[in-house]
Amino acid sequence: MSSLYTRLVSGVLFPLHERLKKHDSVARLKSLEATQYANADELEAVRVERLKAFLCDIGTQVPYYRDLFDESGFDPQVVDSVRALERLPLLDKAVIRAQGERMKAADHGPITRYNTGGSSGEPLIFYTGLGRKSHDVAAKWRATRWWGVDIGDPELVVWGSPVELGAQDRVRQIRDGLFRSELLPAFEMSRENLDRFVATIERVRPKMLFGYPSSLSMIAAHAKAQGRAMDRLGIKVVFVTSERLYDHQKETIEGVFGAPVANGYGARDAGFIAHACPSGNLHLSAEDIIVETIGADGQPVAAGEAGEIVVTHLATRDFPFVRYRTGDVGVLGGSGCACGRTLPILADVQGRTTDFIVAADGTVMHGLALIYTVRDLPGVAKFKIAQESLDHTDVFIVADSRWEQGAEQRIVTDFKRRLGEHVTIGVSFVDEIPAEKSGKFRYVVSKVQPGMRQEVSAHA
Repeated sequence: MSSLYTRLVSGVLFPLHERLKKHDSVARLKSLEATQYANADELEAVRVERLKAFLCDIGTQVPYYRDLFDESGFDPQVVDSVRALERLPLLDKAVIRAQGERMKAADHGPITRYNTGGSSGEPLIFYTGLGRKSHDVAAKWRATRWWGVDIGDPELVVWGSPVELGAQDRVRQIRDGLFRSELLPAFEMSRENLDRFVATIERVRPKMLFGYPSSLSMIAAHAKAQGRAMDRLGIKVVFVTSERLYDHQKETIEGVFGAPVANGYGARDAGFIAHACPSGNLHLSAEDIIVETIGADGQPVAAGEAGEIVVTHLATRDFPFVRYRTGDVGVLGGSGCACGRTLPILADVQGRTTDFIVAADGTVMHGLALIYTVRDLPGVAKFKIAQESLDHTDVFIVADSRWEQGAEQRIVTDFKRRLGEHVTIGVSFVDEIPAEKSGKFRYVVSKVQPGMRQEVSAHA
């Protein structure tokens, strides 16, 4: 049972806040909650109707798509299935950059400029309108309520995006205070700040935590090392997103905070795509986001097979994302779940294409194949693996007092066995490994970019 204050925030103050921002998040939330238990035929009918209206709209108002539809003979008026999207070309960052202003709807309303972090190359500049913002708020809100918490419950957010952190003006501080949400900067993970973060969690006693899995697991490990009991603070759920969630992170977070971890999958450019339910499945926000997985040939792969995740976001008419290549590799599942929701399931998100390593013979494997070797060595406090080329991979290690002299040879031997005997493996000891500018931390980065991964293996 939520508190009276939480009901005031979720039922009055937050809806008023959204109305003042000209968002229709409340109406969208009601719509999303009405369809999450719909049968497959009903949900498909909703998706097709919205897809058809979306394509007709952008085919009239967006110069790039108006010309594309005309040149290809694509008629959105006859769309009768989500598979009609397969007749359209894939969209990537290069196309968006090249088209520029032609990606904007001629009659667009208020739009906000955003950019991706650019951790794997040049940042992408794009725009979001009120519809996209409203949908993303509503999708996250719906998933939050799946876990028995709501807007207005005490929340701590461990985040590092420059956009969020740069907006800490007086108005935002007042708003966050009213909504009982407090921000902790994820890119400042020094020992002193970790002490402060742990103390803040103890003081606030939040109902929910939200942030990067790397940052939250680091805070949890720090609290555990200090013998601080965090599992009796009343934390009901820990929401994580924006990075791959590793099993050891999940175990650490749940063990220390005494609360389940709810994984989420999305991106600043692609939107809030999927959210975990209490039964453990990642459900797609399928009413407004159509997800495909494609293989090396650009064609859809079957459910249960790994492929690059491609997103069509139906709430992006002001700056459309149609068949947008996310650069992530994932596996689509079915739609049956013990929670009763019929929303399609994203069975697995294996990481970004830059989180995969390519052996000298062309075999592609998930970074986990190398991560386990380094992570399980005694004395490894932090590490990062950087594949510079097919012939050279670097490993950076922050070691503590448990490190055994000569243990780096085990890394070299194991990496050569996986990548190739002639591959050069460099092991360097450093004092610190900085996070990305966004505050995220990536264990593996590969600069090897074959045309498309033909073979994906998560073996370790």
